[in-house]
Amino acid sequence: MKQIIVSDPTLRDGNHAVRHQITKEQVKAYCQAADLAGIPIVEVGHGNGIGASSLQLGLAKCSDEEMLTTARAALKNSQLGIHMIPGFATIKKDLVKAIEWGVDVFRVAAHCTEADLTQRHIEYVRTQGKTVWGVLMMSHMVTDNILLEEARKMEQYGAEAFVFMDSSGNYLPEQVRTRVSTLVNGLSIPVGFHGHNNLGMAVANSVAAVQAGATVLDGCARGFGAGAGNTQIEVLVAVLERMGYKTGIDLYKLLDAADLAEKEILPSVPYVNSASIVSGLAGVFSGFKRPVERIAKEFDLDARDIFFELGKRKIIAGQEDYILEVAHELKALGRNGKDVAVH
Repeated sequence: MKQIIVSDPTLRDGNHAVRHQITKEQVKAYCQAADLAGIPIVEVGHGNGIGASSLQLGLAKCSDEEMLTTARAALKNSQLGIHMIPGFATIKKDLVKAIEWGVDVFRVAAHCTEADLTQRHIEYVRTQGKTVWGVLMMSHMVTDNILLEEARKMEQYGAEAFVFMDSSGNYLPEQVRTRVSTLVNGLSIPVGFHGHNNLGMAVANSVAAVQAGATVLDGCARGFGAGAGNTQIEVLVAVLERMGYKTGIDLYKLLDAADLAEKEILPSVPYVNSASIVSGLAGVFSGFKRPVERIAKEFDLDARDIFFELGKRKIIAGQEDYILEVAHELKALGRNGKDVAVH
């Protein structure tokens, strides 16, 4: 029976869905439930990772230290993980402290063509004897071979696993199978997949990933995450177990953890709506959903047209200012979406 490592970023990616306002009490409660369920890795922090709390990206309710030390105290068996992006996080200001706070798994992330930005961070974590994975975001924007080239850099730097993110929920299962096969055949470290549900494909894509050889998957309680949400962890684990894969997670206790998250953390359960579908089709970062909808309303524009224009320009996370720029341009042209979108 093949073992699959399931990592749970409910308290990190899910922070996007509540504008990074998860509280210490919520962190403690969910970590305790996740630990009882036997979830291998619980990822905690600001939606964009450690060091990312800011006016531009959103100020978190709690500091990194508050969230991580609270989680560390609550996790008795599960490992504590973080997501970090060079530029938002630094070695001296963030990684050194994260090690002091007891983080076990460091996921160092970059845009899909910028793996070289992660070298110093990955190498540093390895010198400290901690587990470090390489992560590439918005992976649909490059070919299989380019993604493999970038992943190989991370492996050379010392990454012990590689995870590619479907940050905009753009993939279909066959695309995931092909991509995972290329990575598994070209790397000597485990390959993982992080799905978003913009097109309703997150669980199907995750299943396709393991069928093609991936051994690491991400999933969130009730799919709690940016936009239409992430792969729903309780569905994912149930499906994997039925298919004969081993996760080591207690399904009943996992369902309890998901129920707790819905009751105590989620203002509403993520679902696929029109904006999410267009975001997925356009290949735009899922976290842009709220600001695009807000700005579209302010400018009396169709949010769908803003998404498609952002997709044409290949805008990525961290470039939120372009949403406003696109809105100004569309309004000035008086298009109102009628000849902007590529349907």
